[in-house]
Amino acid sequence: MVKSDEKSDGKRDNRPKRNTPRPEKSPAPEAEVTTENKPERRQSNRPKRKPQRKSENETTEKVEVKREDNTNRKKGKPKYSNKPLISVVIPTYNEEESITELSNSLERVLSREAKNNYEVLFIDDGSTDSTFSVMREINKKNPKFRAIRFRRNYGKSAALSVGFNAAKGAVIITMDADLQDDPMEIPNLMSKIREGYDVVSGWKKKRNDPINKTLPSKFFNYITAKASGLKLHDFNCGLKAYRSEAAKSLDIYGEMHRYLPVLAHWNGFRITEIPVKHHPRKHGKTKFGASRYVKGFLDLLTLLFTSRYLKRPLHFFGTVGTLMGLVGFGIDAWLTVEWIMGDTFLSNRPAALLGIALIIVGVQLVSLGLLGEMIVKNFKRDEEYQIRENL
Repeated sequence: MVKSDEKSDGKRDNRPKRNTPRPEKSPAPEAEVTTENKPERRQSNRPKRKPQRKSENETTEKVEVKREDNTNRKKGKPKYSNKPLISVVIPTYNEEESITELSNSLERVLSREAKNNYEVLFIDDGSTDSTFSVMREINKKNPKFRAIRFRRNYGKSAALSVGFNAAKGAVIITMDADLQDDPMEIPNLMSKIREGYDVVSGWKKKRNDPINKTLPSKFFNYITAKASGLKLHDFNCGLKAYRSEAAKSLDIYGEMHRYLPVLAHWNGFRITEIPVKHHPRKHGKTKFGASRYVKGFLDLLTLLFTSRYLKRPLHFFGTVGTLMGLVGFGIDAWLTVEWIMGDTFLSNRPAALLGIALIIVGVQLVSLGLLGEMIVKNFKRDEEYQIRENL
């Protein structure tokens, strides 16, 4: 006996097709449509696809995720994010008598300005007193105050470099630890940052320092402004505010902490300055001697050459060499005309030797610039460009 399924598979449907058109039916509302009103469809032999249903595992996973979210909400998240809004970086060296008072002032100001969304980084630059022990006690009272200790004294530039790398805030503020910088100026710095500036430098308009520090500082600021093209009144003020991307783009080494606004300006960041209060020193003594004048001048030459002419040394050596060669050639040309006019004692004229020396030195400088260009071209690497926006 043959099964009905096999008969249906083996036979064809020989019923004649209807040629007469079907009567038009009036449209019915969607809610009244039933299976009886629908036209009959031929039954196909293909197995019907079952609608995909979500497995029980997926539903349970979603439920578990929701439960986790609810538990997190019940526990309560902190009002501020893990990334601090403001980071304060303070290089210190033998300031055990000052940092306790400074930390108390910072805590009062930052609790209002940043709403407890801040961190303070003390960089102990190899202090020989109990500065780090005081920092440890401050950290026990308020974990937002942290400290990094060097094994020896490396200098202020090294302390700022380490502090910038360790800071997590969107805005980084630097200040000295000797209580001469006023923490009450932080809201004024932040207001300028909110206006769109990348670096805000403090200007000690009324400076409470002896004249042996103020006069050299004015001369240094004037020369730096002329050489760099950045018009600021005070380049070396410790109280500054940086956007994080501006601070972390700075290559700080040696004694370059004096020229941080210049480096940021040459990187394309917007710089401004505001007058800030400057208090007289309460404790200890200054950590910088008379050698800072010589070091500052040499660092300015280093900064100009390595920043402006590192990729084009011929522009530096070639300019100086060309000027010297032209001056020497002019002197010798003038003496040659005098010799033609009858002055036969050129060997006794020192100007002739000066002209020849200037020409020789000028040619050597141009040649040195060409050699520098060959070295740069040979070891050329991909240049790092500062990108402001990328859509």
